[in-house]
Amino acid sequence: MPTPLPALIVVDVQRAFDEWEAAGKRRNNPDAVARIVDLLAAFRTHRAPIFHIRHEGTKPNSTFLPSRSGYAVKDEARERAGEPVIVKRVNSAFIGTDLEARLRAGDITTLVICGATTNHCVETTTRMAGNLGFDARLVRDATWTFDRIGPDGDAHSAEVIHAMTLSNLNGEFARIVTTDDVIASFAAK
Repeated sequence: MPTPLPALIVVDVQRAFDEWEAAGKRRNNPDAVARIVDLLAAFRTHRAPIFHIRHEGTKPNSTFLPSRSGYAVKDEARERAGEPVIVKRVNSAFIGTDLEARLRAGDITTLVICGATTNHCVETTTRMAGNLGFDARLVRDATWTFDRIGPDGDAHSAEVIHAMTLSNLNGEFARIVTTDDVIASFAAK
């Protein structure tokens, strides 16, 4: 019996993050969206499943409210006909959605996860994927985050937050891979 293809999980590639940058928030990994475009192309070429996750804000001032410009997906990462869009209202793409049911119904066991932000919705979705028994692969060059101030008042760079998140997830919840690793894995099948 052939092994089912992996599914690409594209988390929250929405314009709100561009608005954050325009407002002065600094991010890492400026080529992440280009790598997501590469992943989308590879999965489409191999007719592998793609699930687009979209965050819908619930607070009145959220940049992710459907009525606000930040809710829209970046053009280059927009879904195509037949590619499901799953709307979530919390950090995990598995809570309050039918993502797990869709994956199980498709006998999908391997998930390739990318999107934004590394230490929020990508991390939470990846942790849950691992806890649910999926073979999760987080694409390190196809995700990004922003600088943050910690509860102690110390500044933490996006690069350090990104690296620490990958370190926390590596091995226990997911394998950390690159876009090139993922694309090469299709050639090996």
